[in-house]
Amino acid sequence: MKIISEKRFFLICCLSFLFLFVSAASAQNLQGIKSRMQERKPTIDSLKNQGIVGEGVDGYLHVRQNKSNAAGVAQAENADRRAVNETIAKREGATVDKVSRKLAAKLIEVARPGHWIRKDDGSWYQK
Repeated sequence: MKIISEKRFFLICCLSFLFLFVSAASAQNLQGIKSRMQERKPTIDSLKNQGIVGEGVDGYLHVRQNKSNAAGVAQAENADRRAVNETIAKREGATVDKVSRKLAAKLIEVARPGHWIRKDDGSWYQK
């Protein structure tokens, strides 16, 4: 009986340690994502002001004109947005799509006049 209890204790300790490690790694990863997104924001704002990129109702950045490395910037931003949306979806028990669209509504709401918005059908309109 004592051996089983020791094995259970060891297993519980290992699982607890793993959970703490994953939680800490996840927090560090989110902090890295936040930093990258903040660094990228002036570039994205400039691209939006030029009409090169726009927000999609899906919560992701879309390229209107492939200039100024817009595709690379959008790809990096979207990868980070997707990671954040996945984390939020897991935490809230929601789908990634639902979280992404909720974010999109907020981004579109605060978009400046003249910025471009991409609909689900691929068409664009200016705010």
